[in-house]
Amino acid sequence: MGAIMLQGTGSDVGKSVLVAGLCRALVKRGYRVRPFKPQNMSNNAAVTSDGGEIGRAQALQAIACGMAPHTDMNPVLLKPQADRTSQLIVHGQVRGTLGSGNFRSARGDLLGAVLESYHRLHAQCDIVVVEGAGSPAEINLRAGDIANMGFARAANVPVILIGDIDRGGVIAAVVGTRTVIDPDDAAMICGFIINKFRGDPALFADGYAQIEALSGWTGMGVVPWINAVARLPSEDAVALERVVQPGDAPLVIACPVLPRISNFDDLDPLKLEPGIDLRMIGPGKPIPAEAALVILPGSKATIADMQALIAQGWDIDIKALRRRGGAILGLCGGYQMLGRSIADPLGLEGPPATVAGLGLLDIETVLGGAKTLEEVRGTAMGAGFGGYEMHMGHTTGPDCARPFAWLSDRSAKRPDGAVSRDGLVMGSYVHGLLGSTDLRDALLKRIGGHSIGQDYDGSVQDALDEVAALLEAHIDIDAIIALATA
Repeated sequence: MGAIMLQGTGSDVGKSVLVAGLCRALVKRGYRVRPFKPQNMSNNAAVTSDGGEIGRAQALQAIACGMAPHTDMNPVLLKPQADRTSQLIVHGQVRGTLGSGNFRSARGDLLGAVLESYHRLHAQCDIVVVEGAGSPAEINLRAGDIANMGFARAANVPVILIGDIDRGGVIAAVVGTRTVIDPDDAAMICGFIINKFRGDPALFADGYAQIEALSGWTGMGVVPWINAVARLPSEDAVALERVVQPGDAPLVIACPVLPRISNFDDLDPLKLEPGIDLRMIGPGKPIPAEAALVILPGSKATIADMQALIAQGWDIDIKALRRRGGAILGLCGGYQMLGRSIADPLGLEGPPATVAGLGLLDIETVLGGAKTLEEVRGTAMGAGFGGYEMHMGHTTGPDCARPFAWLSDRSAKRPDGAVSRDGLVMGSYVHGLLGSTDLRDALLKRIGGHSIGQDYDGSVQDALDEVAALLEAHIDIDAIIALATA
């Protein structure tokens, strides 16, 4: 039994995808593999088989291993809900809130919980593939660290450093990491991988050799740009900041990118549809008048995001689209925004407040109670689906008498969501709805389109296979296995 850890020279260097691809490659070689990330910060989360939540990337990595996601795969999850505060999730359950003032002292106390999960996973498999967070070069965060070298040294796990050549300066990034980190931390790093290379790798041969000479670390390979990544769910909201030009598909679906957007991978299945021009609308941009459907996604801070939506003028755009006969779908927090009001009397997501919603559904939401974390199955729009609930609060009102979906419980059915009288404004608490080909087709037909019928889950599996095959061709997996099992 062994382990290997992939750390990065910075955020968004491709660690999550490389861990998923390495997991799949090792599984194909016959190893029992588990993914692990000690500490994650993301509002894109997934419900686990043991009734908790973990980062979306670890859920994808579990799929790569052929395993159901489990809370041990990401024992500490921070979900930002304001600029200086995050909800703290430990072993899948809400433990409280961390602010900038108590973050450093509190995280050090979590190392025990992290190691408990790691050792449980380690006992179940041949190799644990660990993902770091951010970069070990952030030496100002080293004291109390549980995400990078603090974990690697506590668990005695060898490290491979990932550098992103696409952003430039990769030689300085890798060698600079070696220069600034503690010598005992540097001793944990056994090699490096260069990621996101475009063009002929031979042109980088001299740079690769210089990194080896200057860092003293062994090069493990150069990974080319991986096109299959576009077919994998993204966890990092950095992906939403990249400019995407409008497409030429006939049907436009728009999604406003709110400051605390969560679980935006709900929209990923729409990318499979060549007839759909999916536009993620950033701040300062209007919701396009030609949109046939607006999707309001989940939110980690619904009231704050409702206020941000109004500040951007998107409420005016959405109501104008509604008057023109356009459709609107709200998911989780987006569903709550469609109602008359949202109340947070206990201050769960910020200062206690009650704000007006869009008023497009005759419903009201009060935040509170235990957090619902549950995998569900059901029917909506005449089609079956699977998904999960991840929310706090209770929604009531006359439009709930027209539920969007019926969820199949153990012995009965229960309603979910609400629909307007004309059927064009819809809301649901269920994430993952659009992964159902039949439901996606039913929704698209309602706005004048149709699905080509491609299976989303199958597309993700195929993409993982492509990433694994590419890693087999471009990195030294034999050397990585030797490090992990030494």
